[in-house]
Amino acid sequence: MARVYNNWERLVRATLQREQLRTAGQGHARTPSGIAGAIPPSLTRTTNIDRILQAADEIQAEDPNVARILCEQAYSLSQNLDPNSDGRGVLQFKTGLMSVIKQKLAKKDGAQIDRNRDIEHLWEFYQRYRRRNRVDDLQREEQRLRESRTFSANFGGMYSDMRRIFSTLRALIEVMEVLAKDADPSGVGRLIQEELRRIKKSDMGELTPYNIVPLEAPVITNAIGVFPEVRGAISAIKYAEHFPRLPADFEISGQRDADIFDLLEYVFGFQNDNVRNQRENVVLQLANAQSRLGIPIEANPKIDEKAINDVFLKVLDNYIKWCKYLRIRRVWNSLEAITRDRKLFFVSLYYLIWGEAANVRFLPECICYIFHNMAKEMDAILDHGEINRTESGSVSFLEQIICPIYETMAAEAARNDNGKAAHSEWRNYDDFNEYFWSPTCFDLGWPLKRDSSFLLKPKKRKRTGKSTFVEHRTFLHLYRSFHRLWIFLVIMFQLLAIIAFRHGDIDLDTFKIVLSIGPTYTIMTFTENCLDVLLMFGAYSTARGMAISRLVIRFFWSGLSSAVVIYLYLKLLEERNDRNSNSLYFRIYILVLGVYAALRLSLALLLKLRACHALSEMSDQSFFQFFKWIYQERYYVGRGLYEKLSDYCRYVLFWVVILACKFVFAYFLQIRPLVSPTNIIVRLPTLKYSWHDLISKNNNNALAIASLWAPVVAIYVMDIHIWYTLLSAIVGGIMGARARLGEIRSIEMLHKRFESFPEAFVKNLVSSETKRMPFNRQSPQASQDMNKTYAALFSPFWNEIIKSLREEDYISNREMDLLCMPSNTGSLRLVQWPLFLLSSKILLAIDLAVDCRDTQADLWNRICRDEYMAYAVQECYYSTEKVLLSLVDGEGRLWVERIFREINNSILEGSLFMTLKLVKLQLVVSRFTALAGLLIRNETPELAKGAAKAFFELYVVTHDLLSENLREELDTWNIVARARNEGRLFSRIEWPKDPEIQEQVKRLHLLLTVKDTAANIPKNLEARRRLQFFANSLFMDMPPAKPVSEMIPFSVFTPYYSETVLYSSSELREENEDGISILFYLQKIFPDEWENFLERIGRGGSTGDVELQNSSTDSLELRFWVSYRGQTLARTVRGMMYYRRALMLQSFLERRTLGVSIPTTQGFEFSPEARAQADLKFTYVVSCQIYGQQKQQKKPEAADIALLLKRNEALRVAFIHVEEGVAAEGKDSKEFYSKLVKADIHGKDQEVYSIKLPGDPKLGEGKPENQNHAIIFTRGDAIQTIDMNQDNYLEEAVKMRNLLEEFRANHGLRPPTILGVREHVFTGSVSSLAWFMSNQETSFVTLGQRVLAYPLKVRMHYGHPDVFDRVFHITRGGISKASRVINISEDIYAGFNSTLRQGNITHHEYIQVGKGRDVGLNQIALFEGKVAGGNGEQVLSRDIYRLGQLFDFFRMLSFFFTTVGYYVCTMMTVLTVYIFLYGRIYLAFSGLDRGISLEAKMSGNTALEAALNAQFLVQIGIFTAVPMIMGFILEMGLLQAVFSFVTMQLQLCSVFFTFSLGTRTHYFGRTILHGGAKYRATGRGFVVRHIKFAENYRLYSRSHFVKALEVALLLIVYIAYGYTEGGTLAFVLITVSSWFLVISWLFAPYIFNPSGFEWQKTVEDFDDWTSWLLYKGGVGVKGDNSWESWWDEEQVHIHTLRGRILETILSLRFFIFQYGIVYKLHLTGSNTSLALFGFSWIVLVAIVMIFRVYTFSPKRSSKFQFLFVRFIQGVTSLGLIAAISLLVVFTDLTIADLFASFLAFIPTGWGILSVAVTWKKLVRSLGLWDSVREFARMYDAGMGVLIFTPIAILSWFPFVSTFQSRLLFNQAFSRGLEISLILAGNKANVEV
Repeated sequence: MARVYNNWERLVRATLQREQLRTAGQGHARTPSGIAGAIPPSLTRTTNIDRILQAADEIQAEDPNVARILCEQAYSLSQNLDPNSDGRGVLQFKTGLMSVIKQKLAKKDGAQIDRNRDIEHLWEFYQRYRRRNRVDDLQREEQRLRESRTFSANFGGMYSDMRRIFSTLRALIEVMEVLAKDADPSGVGRLIQEELRRIKKSDMGELTPYNIVPLEAPVITNAIGVFPEVRGAISAIKYAEHFPRLPADFEISGQRDADIFDLLEYVFGFQNDNVRNQRENVVLQLANAQSRLGIPIEANPKIDEKAINDVFLKVLDNYIKWCKYLRIRRVWNSLEAITRDRKLFFVSLYYLIWGEAANVRFLPECICYIFHNMAKEMDAILDHGEINRTESGSVSFLEQIICPIYETMAAEAARNDNGKAAHSEWRNYDDFNEYFWSPTCFDLGWPLKRDSSFLLKPKKRKRTGKSTFVEHRTFLHLYRSFHRLWIFLVIMFQLLAIIAFRHGDIDLDTFKIVLSIGPTYTIMTFTENCLDVLLMFGAYSTARGMAISRLVIRFFWSGLSSAVVIYLYLKLLEERNDRNSNSLYFRIYILVLGVYAALRLSLALLLKLRACHALSEMSDQSFFQFFKWIYQERYYVGRGLYEKLSDYCRYVLFWVVILACKFVFAYFLQIRPLVSPTNIIVRLPTLKYSWHDLISKNNNNALAIASLWAPVVAIYVMDIHIWYTLLSAIVGGIMGARARLGEIRSIEMLHKRFESFPEAFVKNLVSSETKRMPFNRQSPQASQDMNKTYAALFSPFWNEIIKSLREEDYISNREMDLLCMPSNTGSLRLVQWPLFLLSSKILLAIDLAVDCRDTQADLWNRICRDEYMAYAVQECYYSTEKVLLSLVDGEGRLWVERIFREINNSILEGSLFMTLKLVKLQLVVSRFTALAGLLIRNETPELAKGAAKAFFELYVVTHDLLSENLREELDTWNIVARARNEGRLFSRIEWPKDPEIQEQVKRLHLLLTVKDTAANIPKNLEARRRLQFFANSLFMDMPPAKPVSEMIPFSVFTPYYSETVLYSSSELREENEDGISILFYLQKIFPDEWENFLERIGRGGSTGDVELQNSSTDSLELRFWVSYRGQTLARTVRGMMYYRRALMLQSFLERRTLGVSIPTTQGFEFSPEARAQADLKFTYVVSCQIYGQQKQQKKPEAADIALLLKRNEALRVAFIHVEEGVAAEGKDSKEFYSKLVKADIHGKDQEVYSIKLPGDPKLGEGKPENQNHAIIFTRGDAIQTIDMNQDNYLEEAVKMRNLLEEFRANHGLRPPTILGVREHVFTGSVSSLAWFMSNQETSFVTLGQRVLAYPLKVRMHYGHPDVFDRVFHITRGGISKASRVINISEDIYAGFNSTLRQGNITHHEYIQVGKGRDVGLNQIALFEGKVAGGNGEQVLSRDIYRLGQLFDFFRMLSFFFTTVGYYVCTMMTVLTVYIFLYGRIYLAFSGLDRGISLEAKMSGNTALEAALNAQFLVQIGIFTAVPMIMGFILEMGLLQAVFSFVTMQLQLCSVFFTFSLGTRTHYFGRTILHGGAKYRATGRGFVVRHIKFAENYRLYSRSHFVKALEVALLLIVYIAYGYTEGGTLAFVLITVSSWFLVISWLFAPYIFNPSGFEWQKTVEDFDDWTSWLLYKGGVGVKGDNSWESWWDEEQVHIHTLRGRILETILSLRFFIFQYGIVYKLHLTGSNTSLALFGFSWIVLVAIVMIFRVYTFSPKRSSKFQFLFVRFIQGVTSLGLIAAISLLVVFTDLTIADLFASFLAFIPTGWGILSVAVTWKKLVRSLGLWDSVREFARMYDAGMGVLIFTPIAILSWFPFVSTFQSRLLFNQAFSRGLEISLILAGNKANVEV
């Protein structure tokens, strides 16, 4: 046993050592090590075991005995808390802790331990520890500083030590308090009790958990509590004497006074942590509102009434509007009638309700209802002064109010069957919220009636009923939501067609025909009303009676009006034919239409005026309200969707231009050319059909005319988007040019305009506080003085930006030195510019001077041609004078002064050439350079002698520089001569000690030695791009910067699930199948950044990976270096924390001091005031949804997140904690908590808040639920939404306070509620695909968003880094919507919601945020599929419907074509190909094409060519590229834009865009038909790997390959049987776009697949594909491994009867091939009998039977059975060959007929398969499913072979693979990347 015990001891020690090594080097904060770092979460929740063990670890070396006492106490606590070790990891923890205790006992060398004396040892150590660490002095100093409200600049250095000391003391006190219970009450026990009483009166607030403001206990290390506005806010919420008295037993948490939150907590039973959270929220909001008005200067600061009113009105704005809408009385009568205390009570109550509402936060009007009732209760309490406490304690609000609502929502959410059920089957968040849009919501009662219809839980197979809208899955929503658009297009088409068919004659007869638009309009309006009635099915039982009444009235009214108009028009036509008519009906008809049109137009125009809107809102006239209600349904949202008249005129003009161009194009190139062919076809005599025609034979060739017009009509519907794209590109380009985008587009431009940067920077980005900084100004010239001031203000920011570029390894140390700018605060007379502008200028100036033979003025003019050369010369001269004077005294100083005085005089007199021999100048400069080279080093005796000697040599050569007269004067100067003769002259120099002199010496040396041209600095392209954009933005319009203390506070919010946080060391070196690791890849693609990284960590360029791994610090830095180049959370956190750094710098320079002034910017990060001011204005919360589970499971992501917390003190992490337990019934139960943590002094997670939730928060989509649970922890008035793949830059963070001022700027009728921000896609350089995606995304987020925001006023939120008005949105449902599936694109609904609730969304381009995008084709396809599916769901949504209905007509056009309309037009582009080709094969099969051409020369190709050309240009992405090209021209210049566009075309971007067209069409259409939209994880890694053929086939088979082969089949049939008058050339021209589409859809995945044409990969891919194809599926087998499993997965989306019927209808198109080809066979001749088609089915059945014979394989068979089967198969083969031979010989059957039959039966078989799959259950019941599956396998095998064969052939030629690599990775090549070497993984060659 002893041996076992010893082994266990060694195992534990080894484990603890390994744990310590693992956590070593993970940041600057102290990390919990050993057993203290492995405490189960269940033990730390209610005890401080972690703190006790940390203290034990801390004092182990000082007193092991006390450490043992602490460990034993920790063990006792864990045993008491969980005696049975039921919790996760508890048993292991106890075992390890006991082992540690035994180790400590073993170190006593066998000495007996007297545990009775433990308490005495502990007390003695406690006293000794307090004395040694001077705790009393620390506390006195803390109290003094707190009372004086001043801070020492170096106090921050004591911060971590003091907190560590207090933490250890807390642990000692806690253990003493437990042990003192058994101690001698007259001895040490009494002393301990006295000490405990003293401590309770004192303060150790440093360790009390807090978020931003230490409200529970004041903290000296956080200056935020000393700010007057914060103290005023705390004072404002204090408990007043006239409030109802709190019970005596009510405990006030912490060391604070009672406040209004305590009363609310006691009365309503809010959770304590919710109260703490919202207390801080309200304090910060009040403080920031006050700072906006002015900082209080009184001794006891107070919050102004205006600040309280601002907060009150903003927080309760939605409640006020809700009361007004429902026409109910608010809780207060008027704003003037309520006191400031009541206002604060109302605000606090609202926030407490919202903070604990969990998922109910998605129901903003439900929260208004709850607030309304609770506020009335609170009002009564305040009026009567009596408190009635809630019954259920601290969670009564959650249990009584929130839980019933949540449980009902959860029950409804469970009915959605994980997103598979129809939306109409269950109530979503919107349905619940809209219940409160009607006064009937008060039927819910207060307290809530559990039996109300609202809380009615759904029963099996029985709906509870929707509210006001039902999301039926149908394309009809497109017509219903945007019926005005379709009516307009149809009427205009009708109008143009009538004019065209009347040959342009405008007369009375034509006018009467034109009036047929009246019936068209009324019929289409009636259709829309019918859809309203039909699509409301599912809500009739629960919808408001008024809404149903409106539907019925509109239905009957539109039906009646349609009937009347049609009747009148028919009578009008009769009058037209009767020449004797008196035109009575014509006049009546004109009167009816005229009156209706006049009323609609008048109403529409009047509603554009703001006064009319206000009047309509105020009017209570029943008549007026009735017609307004009929005209436009009155929702709570969507009221007042109008803009300023000037804005309205702008977007009307925009659309008038588009519509004019569209209709001119449509008339002259689409409609008019088809008039003549149509008339000819109609008038043709009966044509002979070559098949059995069933429809148009005796109907004027109706299908022939439809085939001719159909593609033209399809293009007519979608080409409006083409015109929109063109005009938006032009308008966007003009707007961008006016905004001065692209003015600085190269590093040369940056250099030329650098001189103007400081002034522009100060004008825009420096607040008035900073401008008042004192500077040493000695120059008498005012302009020079201002330039110097501007430079002094600019330089700290510029240098921090350069420093950040160095930290990010974009520049080297040398580049940093050259780019940094002197402080310009010294006594030097002129502005000192960065050295990269002045480099080599001095040397060039010397050459000019030496070679100059002209006058002094001519020399200076030549120098001044380069202004930076002039600056360099002047600075060098003045600095040299100052440096030389500082080095010497006595006679040497006199000599220096005399030399410079003579030179200055000669310059003034213009006689410099007479005073100096400039030929000797180079020698003098070389001597001075040598002297400066010595002075930049640290002083030593040897260097001092060398410097003196160098100075004397400078004196000697300077003597030669002077003219002879001056030289003689100096030689005879007695003072200097005597010193020289005595050896005293320059014998000793004063080494530079003054920092200013040291800086000037270093600069002079660089000025004189740097020879690099400025054009190469910085070398890194990303560094250049960032500096260029920053410099350009300085000249753009932006609001002036407010001081940090007055700026709008904001939060940054990032949702995270389980993506990569930080790459691990193993991930860096893990090689893919090509032998490529992430690290190797990045080293090659970013070689300069890798060198800079090695330089930064002090390593040589030849350092290997293994050496870095051996150092824990370097290994961690390497992990961060790689992670900062990927799309990781670490990169995002680093970028967002730049906001805090920028705010600290800005605040520091504004000198908001509290007792001390700090003269320099060095160490601003440690300024307590700057840190506090930044924390007051900025909060960063990362919502890591499953962080708690990751910690429990010890996943690396948890450790990495903890590491980020340690490295970023202002970072907060919110997560959902799941508490597992056992309910009273014995069932497992779970409790959910929303938690916020930060890093404590030990670097360990410190829980700040823990708020219990009513249940699992994930009822809908994951991301919005993740955002919703954590948004309560954000602060400020604004919130920026940042995705996990984004980045930020310090130079952009500096501009954030300017951006936030846009909320106060004038942007129309309403203040902005969302500020759009420009993005830069940083993944564009990885590959050509990434470049395409980057350019496409960049054009959308710049030019596209620019036009959407202004003039169109329809910009929404697209998941970009937009800045939200936080209070506006959290009181209106949040920053996204979360209903399952329908809100899959959750972000855009924030824009919809904001617009519907009278928000205003703007866009700003002077600031940018980085963003990563998908870089591989599969990633891009998954992303586009997700977005397209999301748009398909949007079509069904109520938000789209309401915006489509409530926008004015022109704004509705903008909205449609920039949201779902884009995908509709995309789908129409593809459908045009189908419509054209199916129309053509109809003409070919029926023989009409030849017949019409022979009977009459058909000349309608003009319209067809125009339509097909437009389709082709859209298909290949030309119109996608137009905004892109405009952006290129604007920001890069014309030549660069042309070059980029040509490069993209050479890299086959048209193939990519055509392929993307198919992706969007497939997912958009399928989502509307069948649903199935879902979040598709694209992966954000580095994609330079080969994708296997089978993987591509699985992903694209149904979305692209099947459709491409169908189009190819149509084209082949058209070739075989079609008739084209122009011959082959005409056929090629008319079908080239279709062939391009086929090739792109079939081969793009392989063209853009790395190593796609490498022979070895091709062989491996074929083996893998055949294995996958033949592998049998089964239970648990995934589609990635088996064709059968994949095939089953592909059918999942067809699960409804409606979907099956639609799929069946769509599948019928495949049978037309067989029907047409049968009548084209030589065998059938001219027979058109329908029996032939029937006979063809007999042949098909025979073929199927033969196939079954060949594929029959019995599962179990004897040898005889096997031989018999083979015999039957052989006989069948011989019989088949004989039968075919006889048919060919004795009948008209030809070989061509056999191929034609193959063409006919292939699509028929696919059609049968499609129908069989659709009706799977029926086929399975008939026993045919196995046969269907085998046929399907055969089809997939055939398709795979067709695609694979060309790939295999091309793989034979090595140059194809080389060309493909060049094609794919051209961008990488341009950066010096040998991609072919990387793909081959040839590391050995690289290392050699």
